[in-house]
Order: sequence, then structure tokens, then C-alpha cells
Amino acid sequence: MAMRRVRYESRGGPLFLEETGIPEAGPGQLLVRCAAIGVTLPVVRKVREAAEPIALGGELAGEVVATGPGVTRFRSGDMVTGLCFGHGYADYAVLQEAMASTVPEGAGAVDAVALVRSGLVALGALASARLAPGESVLVTAAASGVGHLAVQLARARGAGRVVGAVSDPGKAEFVRSLGADDCIRYSDDSWGDPVDCVVDAVGGDLLTPALAALAPHGRLVAYSSGGGTLRAYDLLVGAKSVIGFQMALIARGRPELYEEWRRELWRLFHEGAVRPVVHARFPLEEAARAHTVIESRANLGKVVLCP
Repeated sequence: MAMRRVRYESRGGPLFLEETGIPEAGPGQLLVRCAAIGVTLPVVRKVREAAEPIALGGELAGEVVATGPGVTRFRSGDMVTGLCFGHGYADYAVLQEAMASTVPEGAGAVDAVALVRSGLVALGALASARLAPGESVLVTAAASGVGHLAVQLARARGAGRVVGAVSDPGKAEFVRSLGADDCIRYSDDSWGDPVDCVVDAVGGDLLTPALAALAPHGRLVAYSSGGGTLRAYDLLVGAKSVIGFQMALIARGRPELYEEWRRELWRLFHEGAVRPVVHARFPLEEAARAHTVIESRANLGKVVLCP
């Protein structure tokens, strides 16, 4: 049997659709019929920047159609979501059992893809910031797939003031609708009153103003793949901290914390405290259009491929 898969052959693309064989589930693996696939900025960047073509992987959700030797937690027919490290832009994909979780009743595949991975990153960044009830937090890329959930999660976790930061003033109304008290532009001369925490998804030149937006003893959590540098002196004068956050280290090294955050996300979803927003859904053959939306930062919420 054959399936469709998106790939590319040289740096920068173009992306194209090909027919290939359906993979088999190996030891500890699930074969999933993909119903929704999340499009993320790190994958888009890798297509543009990686020296060699990569497998287009990432977050996906769908039905388990086969299990490999040693799988104990799932069986055919289960709806799951998880992170695929191989080819994920496809009709079928392979997930490691350890990276998969059940999609609960009352939620669909698109809900799962929009919520779980992006929500785990947002929740982990806020946890790394040690955000305490009543404290203030600023979220960069506040209209993005991760950022729009971070705004809501900060409010759900008791933040006293939540500020969103965006590149386009046209996104401000959307960010405020998520529960932000204010929304600023990166180009503004002032980012308003200092905050206790900044969670930053942008990096690069934005790190310096993000650090400047902190009150004394404030914490900046950097989880962007965009790089950037800071001066040590700028940390010293306000006794500020910079914390790096990477979800893969949590998933591999602290699976109990990963599962705790996952349960919290679904609880908040069912309580209506967090609502993932899907900007657009694209078929597999329009994966290049989906990448363009992300690359141009035009999205309000998550961009999803739906085979």
C-alpha cells in the first residue's frame, strides 16, 4: 500500500508531495493514521537553514492502526497525539510510545495538535519562570501557536497582569481577546511598566528589549530557536536572570513532570480556561502555503495540516 508524504530535496525547498510506502511500527512504536499535523516555526526554519534536507516531523494526532513489539499502553483504534521525530507530514506516521498520549473524549485531533505540544512548551516556560500568583508576565510572539496559549495559561495560573508583545498592531485585538491586559509592539519606544517575567519565543535582537522590560530580580525565559546574545552587565545591574527552556529535555529526562503538565492542560481545556485557536487548516498538498503563513508571522493561533 502507498501513502502521500511531503518532503523536499534542497535547502529552502520547494516542498512537494510524493507517494511512498506506509511505514511499519517497530519495537516500542505506534503507526498512526494522521488526522492533524501541527506546523511549527522551528521546522519552517530548519527547511530554510539546515544544510541538508530534514524529515518534516513534529506534533501530530490521529488513530493508531498498528503497534510494534513491546507496546503496552495503546492498541489499534486509540486516538493519540504526540511528537514525531521522523516523517510526520504524511497520511501515516510512526510515533514512539513514550512520546504519545491519549486524546480524551470530547476533544478532536485538531484540538489535540493545537493544544498539547504548544501548550506544553507554554506551560513549561511559565513554570521555568517560577511565575507566582499576582506577578506580572510579558509574552512575546503572543499571537503564535505557543504564545496565544501562554497568555491564557499565565492568566489561569494567577498572573496579576499579562502583557502580549507582537510585531503587527493588527494582532492586538486578538491578543486582548485571550485575556491579556495590554498588547505592545516590538517597535514601541517603551514596553510599559516593568514585569516580573518575560517568556520569549523570538530571540535574536529582541532579547535586549525583553531583558530591559524586566523589573529588578525579574526572570527571562528563552525558548526560541532564533538565537541571540545578551550582555552580562545588563543582568548584573538589575539582578536579573535568564533561563533556557527546551521541552525535549523535560520529555526525555523528567517524564513524570511532562505527564503532570499534560494532565493540567487537558483539565484547563475541559474547564474552558484555555482554548486553542486554529488560524487555518491546509491539506497536505498545500504544506508550502502553511509554511508561508508561519514564516511571514501572519498567523493568529495554530496552523494545521489535515490529510
